[in-house]
Amino acid sequence: MIASGGAAADLSTVKANLTEHLQASDQLINQLKANLTEKTREVDKLQCLMGKGWRKFGCSFYLLSTEKASWQQSRQNCRAGGTDLVIVDSYEEQEFINSVIKEDTWIGLNDTEKEGTWKWVDGSPLNLTFWSTGQPDNRGGYPGEEDCAEIRIVYTKRWNDRSCEFDLLWICEKEA
Repeated sequence: MIASGGAAADLSTVKANLTEHLQASDQLINQLKANLTEKTREVDKLQCLMGKGWRKFGCSFYLLSTEKASWQQSRQNCRAGGTDLVIVDSYEEQEFINSVIKEDTWIGLNDTEKEGTWKWVDGSPLNLTFWSTGQPDNRGGYPGEEDCAEIRIVYTKRWNDRSCEFDLLWICEKEA
């Protein structure tokens, strides 16, 4: 009888271990299902963006406007869609933007707070630049005249400072 009691105890331990493993497996399966649901939503959202003219590069999506507006109105248009004007932070990103623009285009850079101190729309300072030769020039030194940055087609797709009131196309950026 002692042997059968020991076998029953062993069987009970095995059953408890199996139950514990099944519960852990169920938790893992539920977690995987939740992750899959979240990822499916993200893919659906990304496909929706792509269907609305957004283009993906690296970890961001870009939307090139089809209408023209001042720099401030361009920024407001981006922000109304939950984005902002593009912040160019690599040579590769600059080249990508150059490949999609066909006209002069606003970017998210200005020196409206302090002349000569260029900042991105998120408040970060300008570190990497792609200015055209002789730029920024504030239109030859007229204070306050050219406080916003554009990518100009005629200057081999490099940056130029321009009056913020000028109507140009713009490009919005949204991180994926």
